Amino acid sequence: MLSALRKSIQSKPSGFEIQSNILAGLTVGVIALPLSMALAIASGVPPQHGLYTAIFAAIIALAGGSKVNISGPTAAFVVVLLPIVQQYGLGGLLISGFMAGLILVLMGLGKLGRLIEIVPYPVTVGFTAGIAVVIATLQIPDFLGLEVDLFDGHYIDKLWLLIQAIPTVNWQELLISGLTFITLLLWSKLRSRVPGHLIALLLGSVVAWLISYWFDGFSVATIGSRFSYVVDGVIGNGIPAILPTFEWPWNLPDASGQPIGISFELVRLLLPAAITIAILGSLESLLCAVVADGMSGKKHNPNDELVGQGIGNMLVPFFGGLPATAAIARTAASVKAGGSMPLASVVHSLFILVAILVLAPLLSYIPMASMAALLIMVAWNMSEAKHFIRTIRIAPKDDIMVLVLCFSLTVLFDMTVAVAVGMGLAAMLFIRRSISLTATTAIENDHADHHLPDDTIIYTINGPLFFGTARKALKTISLVSPEIRTIVLDMKEVTMLDVSAIVALESIAEDLAKKDVKLVISKLQPRMIQKLARAGIEAKPGEIEFSASIAASLKPFD
Repeated sequence: MLSALRKSIQSKPSGFEIQSNILAGLTVGVIALPLSMALAIASGVPPQHGLYTAIFAAIIALAGGSKVNISGPTAAFVVVLLPIVQQYGLGGLLISGFMAGLILVLMGLGKLGRLIEIVPYPVTVGFTAGIAVVIATLQIPDFLGLEVDLFDGHYIDKLWLLIQAIPTVNWQELLISGLTFITLLLWSKLRSRVPGHLIALLLGSVVAWLISYWFDGFSVATIGSRFSYVVDGVIGNGIPAILPTFEWPWNLPDASGQPIGISFELVRLLLPAAITIAILGSLESLLCAVVADGMSGKKHNPNDELVGQGIGNMLVPFFGGLPATAAIARTAASVKAGGSMPLASVVHSLFILVAILVLAPLLSYIPMASMAALLIMVAWNMSEAKHFIRTIRIAPKDDIMVLVLCFSLTVLFDMTVAVAVGMGLAAMLFIRRSISLTATTAIENDHADHHLPDDTIIYTINGPLFFGTARKALKTISLVSPEIRTIVLDMKEVTMLDVSAIVALESIAEDLAKKDVKLVISKLQPRMIQKLARAGIEAKPGEIEFSASIAASLKPFD
């Protein structure tokens, strides 16, 4: 990671490249400004915390393994962060984010980047589709202007609350949300370089302000009316036009409004959520890096990217920032606009910083209904509904089961349960499929140009021998007929031996020795022979022997 950082600093980009990256950073800054606020609101915290996240997450671009990734708050975290805020407050959220950052650093140092990249497609699609459904559902009250006193509980509880609140639909909120949503739909068809959500939010805000100015009875909830802050004892509405300041996360409030503090018990309670944040962050970031590689022609380092993501997530909580990860949409927009190095991410963060200082009063006029419409559009794009349906139509039954289960658990329960079960199930299916790839074939007659006596049999083992495959592959070896006196194992195609396979082989060797059957291990790689030797499985005359070829194994019989 440090070598990559030094290379980035030492390289001398051209003036045109610098200009392109500055323009790309400004473009992404325009995109990230409203999205960061919307995702913070969806996560249950004031909008400025999303902006603080986007500002300080830029360090990830400097320390990570991808030169073009743009990091910040993302929709994938919403369903994890909202329950944390509801139960532990802002302080608990920031502490869990710091813990997730530490886990990401350990994952990167442990070289787990490549493993994260091979998470099965049905798992990621199931997660993202489930997250999209939950995000869209959470926005319905603001989209329709429903009067819901406490929008809490499990997903089914929330649906029931929405059904009960339908008679309270506010036509004023629905007018603004509908206008924003229709603008988002129509603008996407124009293929304009101007971000659609910027136009939609601007139109929704202006229309809401003009109608309320002309008609006294017209009123919609805005960021300014929904959120407030206190600076030096002065209460303000909307977003504070001040620089983010350093503060210890454990001094911030819990769900009751009191400083949350820090204790081992709190860390223990937050650990499952932190692990979930780390796994989601690694999946999202590495997937983003792969997409960015294809667009930019560059190559990322997955382990360095995890370390960089971890450093960023350990930094942002001290400035009020939420957990962050690389964002595919923002990264793609940056690359299309000419972004090719971390400068684009830094410019994007500086743009948001300036926007807080200059535009905070204007941002307070954005209607909550417009923000809800934006998040519903984000959820739709995130759901990849076409891919979800196509996977169900063409995938094997096992993959469909994983997809549906991950989707259902994400929607009906929470991401912590969904990640644990989904990853576990995917691992079990991987093991089962790996077992089917390792086969043991018996050769009882002649082998190539060599004659086999009646009391000799050759077993050819193809594939790795590990805890999932060893017992199946080696079981048939011990089930030989009484007249067999010599067993030859052709292990040329064995690529791995773990301790389960070594123990199983040791047990078989002892069992065959009791039956006065000699075991010959042929063509096993030297490094694996050394593993067996360390376990005490060595050549013993008349019991177990090693040979470099089948010919050498059969020489006494030729």
